[in-house]
Amino acid sequence: MSASSDSLSLRDALFAVAVTAVWGSNFVVIHDALEHLPPLLLAALRFTFSFFPAVLFLKRPDVPWRSLAAYGILVGAGQFGILYIAMNGHITPGLASLVVQTQVFFTIALASVLTGEKVRPFQIVAVLVAASGLALILTHTDGNTTPLGLGLVLVAAASWAGSNIVVRSSPGVDMLAYVVWASLFTVPPLLLFSLLFEGWPAIRTGLVEADAATWGAVLWQAIGNTMFGYAMWAWLLSRYPVATVAPMALLVPVFGIASSALWLGEPLQDWKLTAAALVMAGLAFNLLWPKFAAARAAKAARETA
Repeated sequence: MSASSDSLSLRDALFAVAVTAVWGSNFVVIHDALEHLPPLLLAALRFTFSFFPAVLFLKRPDVPWRSLAAYGILVGAGQFGILYIAMNGHITPGLASLVVQTQVFFTIALASVLTGEKVRPFQIVAVLVAASGLALILTHTDGNTTPLGLGLVLVAAASWAGSNIVVRSSPGVDMLAYVVWASLFTVPPLLLFSLLFEGWPAIRTGLVEADAATWGAVLWQAIGNTMFGYAMWAWLLSRYPVATVAPMALLVPVFGIASSALWLGEPLQDWKLTAAALVMAGLAFNLLWPKFAAARAAKAARETA
């Protein structure tokens, strides 16, 4: 598949949906892990297990160290370190899964400004339709979210967008190896910040009190979300324009809200279902319009032949 294609293949669309399902349900997993572990320590452990022992079996990808460093810092310290702080009492899992998807708009804007990538009219329409679903959810906050929480998640979203642009500069590499080796640059700053801002007593208490479920959540962060999710996401970004792949992440809050309702008992009101429908409509338009336009053009060509 050419990286210039405007439409995901069925296989790659299913891969993207699988990634967003993992990411969306992960907000509940993060919520549970934060019951025992300080947020920056949780992030450091996640990327420690993403790096080791996988690094022993994967050759370093043929990309500059600065690319790995930029990606690792943006995703690890920038996105997840800040996101975990926000979720530690400042924002609910369902709403966090929503707000972080503003990365879609940050990513498309950065790609347009930095690389000159053209955003097509149908993609703008698709994002606007999906964004109306996000706006509907934002008008129904439940009072458990603070301005600090919202601000932190927006910073996390901007960091995610930056990492999307970084990985786009390294097409054709082994993306699993890329994500694993980039984790080398994630762990040191997270450990340092954990020691500085959370302190050794909190770190020691968290490690002692962590139960099997907590360690299972840490491993799921490392294997499911980082090694599968981000490697697959980076692979998709290396094959398609950003504006084609990035809107798929709008499915994350749909899965996030659903998993929060099922596992945490958060109510699933009619407005949430309406918002989810709007997000799905925007994604469907983004995916299907190129196929419809191509079929219409082919039909017109046959009729004039």
